[in-house]
Amino acid sequence: MSRRTYLDHAATTPVLTEARAAVAAAFEAWVNPSSPHADGRAARAALEQARETIAEALGWRHDVILTSGASEAVTIAARRAKVPGRILGATEHDIVPYAMGEQARAISVDREGVVDLAELDAALGAGPALVAIQMVNNETGVIQPLGEIGARVRAAGSLLLADCAQGAGKLDLPDADFIAVSAHKLGGPPGIGALLVRDLATLEPSGGQEKGYRRGTQDMPSAAGFAAALASGAFRDAMPRLTALRQRLEDGVRAAGGVIIAHNSPRIATIGAVAIPGTSSASLLVQLDLAGFAVSAGSACSSGSMKPSRVLAAMGVAPDIAGGTIRISFGPATKEAEVDAFLAEFTRIAQRQRAA
Repeated sequence: MSRRTYLDHAATTPVLTEARAAVAAAFEAWVNPSSPHADGRAARAALEQARETIAEALGWRHDVILTSGASEAVTIAARRAKVPGRILGATEHDIVPYAMGEQARAISVDREGVVDLAELDAALGAGPALVAIQMVNNETGVIQPLGEIGARVRAAGSLLLADCAQGAGKLDLPDADFIAVSAHKLGGPPGIGALLVRDLATLEPSGGQEKGYRRGTQDMPSAAGFAAALASGAFRDAMPRLTALRQRLEDGVRAAGGVIIAHNSPRIATIGAVAIPGTSSASLLVQLDLAGFAVSAGSACSSGSMKPSRVLAAMGVAPDIAGGTIRISFGPATKEAEVDAFLAEFTRIAQRQRAA
């Protein structure tokens, strides 16, 4: 790994030192937080302290339901929100259409990946619904205008579910009724996340732990790691530097004859989607991997299948570009020298493609 360059932080980012230490310390006192004895009560206190830290770090003043990750958080809200309709953006993470069901109405996006607000208004006119819109797209980094979307959703008497897996801990959270968060996208351990809920009265409980909204033993050590990662502020502190780093990446890609996806949209600094027209994503990934660079072709949940990107198709990206798109994503420790080394290899691949 010392000879490789990791540029796939949107899939998962290495666990921060602070989070590792918090998990290790919590394991020293690990018992079931639901146990009634003194040891269980101590574990419960540690769990609740982690929950408070998570809420405080995210600027959230309402309820926090701990989950196994953002996918479970989305699923809880999608299946139990107390409104009859379901509406989602066309470029949501794959878990969203699955959880919302076949009857959910999909709202199209423009060529820059931004939700069509007029189409959303029309859908909202059909009655109260749960509207699921990503904060940051996991393939392109496009940031949706959730302030404006949320105002429209509330005015229609509907509820907003914001998938903030890629934005939490990096950007300020939107004003939403439900927010899904994942620890391993921001330097916490994998296998834990949260559903932030503005009003529990809008969500049907199912019994069990987490105030009756999730069954299963609560993972106090992972919650402690999640809280520590957020409290460190590592990603948020790095965002100005990563903004300049992504600009350096994209300038170099353009100089090599590459294309930047959704270059006119607001995008998060940690994600860049780029392409070499006429080159397949699979070919790019193999060549880069052999050269020591870890990148991906879209979402880690689906890139292994190498199917055409549903996100790029919804944006109307031309097939010769969509078929050659890869995602480069940064973490707080990503260095300028790593980006320069990637660009040197990317340029060599582009030159070979043109020669061929």
